Amino acid sequence: MAHRCRNPIFCAVPPYVLDQIARRGSERQRDWALRTLSADSTIRHARAVSAKARGRKGPREGYDAMAAAAPVRRNRVIWDAENGFEITGLKRVRNEDDGPTGDAAVDEAFDGFGATWDFWQETFSRDSIDDESMPLRGVVHFGVEYPNAFWDGRRMAFGDGDGELFGRFTKALDVIGHELGHGVIEDEAALEYFGQSGALNEHFADVAGAMVKQRKLGQTADQADWLIGADLRGPEFEGDALRNMKAPGTAYDDDSLGKDPQPAHWKDYVRTLDDNGGVHINSGIANRAFYLLATNLGGHSWEAPGLIWYDALRSPQLTPTATFRHFARLTFRAARLRYGRDTREPQAVREAWAEVGVRWE
Repeated sequence: MAHRCRNPIFCAVPPYVLDQIARRGSERQRDWALRTLSADSTIRHARAVSAKARGRKGPREGYDAMAAAAPVRRNRVIWDAENGFEITGLKRVRNEDDGPTGDAAVDEAFDGFGATWDFWQETFSRDSIDDESMPLRGVVHFGVEYPNAFWDGRRMAFGDGDGELFGRFTKALDVIGHELGHGVIEDEAALEYFGQSGALNEHFADVAGAMVKQRKLGQTADQADWLIGADLRGPEFEGDALRNMKAPGTAYDDDSLGKDPQPAHWKDYVRTLDDNGGVHINSGIANRAFYLLATNLGGHSWEAPGLIWYDALRSPQLTPTATFRHFARLTFRAARLRYGRDTREPQAVREAWAEVGVRWE
């Protein structure tokens, strides 16, 4: 099967979940899981090579002096793949100035892009993903029973799910925020997608997705559910979501999907060659650290916690091969620089990382 998406790596549903479905699901579920795994594996290398070639400033559109002088403005474009696997040469179905189409997937993707664009602009004064007015491009109705969504460095593509384990992937704002968050990470840090640096890449994308959803809902850290992908669940999905930032390892326990494998503490770090060295698995450790910081400080996650994490992501000292310990130290330094050495913020950062077993001193 031809599959021309460039990024199976930055996908909403981790490969280990699809692998479990291929082993444990019904005949129909095994069929689409195997198709998806096969399609994704054929272009992993292409996506990795593209990311390496782009370097730290990954998804940038390129500087445009005339555009830079214009007011900051959202620019969203949605295409319809009509259940094919192409992502170019498609019918454009909604632009920035168009009204709702009546197609739920089109309108959900369009609205999700808007909420995500607003979040980055209004919270961090960031002009789109690349901070240079990059259009937010989406492809809906991607593939046949395609149980995923992905960011390929230029656009997002959304599958409609299988209708049993997964529904439309446009329904989950946190997943949209997560995938577009990968674009911000590419632009600012280019964290290598393997091992600890890859887990940090997934972690920051989860943080981005959670903050986008919480801001849209007007929730404080204490009010939020801290679930990623809860709105993706189909009628046969046994569990709460794909991931639980508050309690990693508890998101699901399903006959077809298996049990959520995420650890919540460094002592349980999973060493594996699967999932690019466990990038979707071990991200749970850092996810819980961010949850602890946000709830300990109180208020909104996108305020002090989000600003600290964003400062650390943009730090010139954050290397592409950063470890948990390295990133934790940078968040502590970022908190001290932004709020002062003897304030509660850096102390709360230290305590959050210590609770998940990550120390740098």
